Parts: sequence; structure tokens; C-alpha cells
Amino acid sequence: MKLTVIGCSGSFPGPDSPSSCYLLEAEGFRLLLDFGSGALGALQRHIGLYDVDAICLSHLHADHCLDMCPYHVVRTYSPDGPLPTIPVHAPKDAPGRLAAAYGMPQERGLEGSFDFVRLTSGVREIGPFEVTAALMNHPVETYGFRVSHAGRSIAYSADTGESAELVRLAEGADVLLCEASFLDGPDLPADLHLTGRQAAEHAAAAGVDTLVLTHLVPWFDPAQILRDARRGGFGGRIELARAGAAYPLG
Repeated sequence: MKLTVIGCSGSFPGPDSPSSCYLLEAEGFRLLLDFGSGALGALQRHIGLYDVDAICLSHLHADHCLDMCPYHVVRTYSPDGPLPTIPVHAPKDAPGRLAAAYGMPQERGLEGSFDFVRLTSGVREIGPFEVTAALMNHPVETYGFRVSHAGRSIAYSADTGESAELVRLAEGADVLLCEASFLDGPDLPADLHLTGRQAAEHAAAAGVDTLVLTHLVPWFDPAQILRDARRGGFGGRIELARAGAAYPLG
């Protein structure tokens, strides 16, 4: 299994990264976790335009799903004709919300390109991967994911405030991709996002091997996010996500 960070910028694309998008590959199968604004362009540095086999959308904020709209164009208007639909595991409102974003009547949706599958908590098989979804602590319906293959696992927090469910989801994972949107400090909004320190506390409680801090909002200094994380009591490897970084596992 191989993880490639396509985009790791939080809330909006930054100068060096698109918004949230992560590519997982195993046995020739390619799965995207999220497809945020700006990700389609960067994705083409790593795989072909038509090579995505399935998509999981954690939630329906634009920085996690908006490039589904241009990808609909890719799959519908290819010079070789429309491509087969691919499964998109997403919260219940995804078909209508994405159709509205594209400017298409909601009753038609984007079903010509995508086969939407209602996302719920639990385990499902997607290609060669075992994917576990769990509800996170965010103002809209949001799922974190654990993706496992051949005895290795990657956990992804999506967007979340402090969450015991994230600790359970990530328990013993090789890599935890954990959002770290806020600088540490007093009076932070509850039930919205994590600081670097809080991300590290979740990683320590889950006993993961490597913590990758992601969803890095461009107006904050990522070096400070990393310093905050080093105060979180996690003894494993900690690093900042970077667009293009790859993590081969097994």
C-alpha cells in the first residue's frame, strides 16, 4: 500500500498545495480520500486523468469535495467518449450538493460519472482495501477513515474537533493523517478543528507509529503547528504533510 499526499491545505488552496486529497494505491487499484479544491491538477502529476477507481468523501465542505465537479467534466467529455462510472462513497447529501455546485439540476446530478454510495459508520471493502468509516466531531456530517491492506493501516481524521472516536479509529495504525488547523491557544472554538498539540495527543492515545499533520491553513505558520505538536506527548515520528510526499507501507 502506498499513500501520496495530493493536497494538504486547510480550508482553501495554498501557494504550495491544493486542498485536501490523498491517493492510496494497492494491487493496481487507486482510491482517493477527498477531492478538494485544486486537487485535480496536482493529481495528474501522479496518475493519469482516468485512473481513479473509487473515491471516499469525508464531508461536503468545498475544500474536501469541490474538484468532483471538474472531474465530472473529465469523465463525461473525454475525447474517447464517456468513461464508466466509478463508486463515490459520500455523505447522504452528496449527489444534490455536488450537482448544485456544478450548476446541474439536482434531479439529474452527476450520476453519469459517479455511482454515489451512501456513507455510514462501519467497515466496507473498496477494491483491495478494507475501509472503516467513523463519525468525527465537526459541524456537518463528517467521517474519518481507516484504510487497511495486507496488515498495514492508514487513518485519516478528516476535519474534527477532539474526538474519542478518532482515537478508536486510529488505534495501532502505521500512519495517522491528522488535521491540525489551529495554533494552540486559549478560547479556541469547540467541536471544529484540532491544534498540533491536540493531534499529537490523539496520536499518542491511539499508539500510532507516525503522525502526519495535515489540513494546514495557509495563514498559520506550519513550523509553529509542528512545535505545538511536539508538546503533545507523542513519542513517535511527527512531520508536516507536504503535497507530493509519498509513504510506501509494506
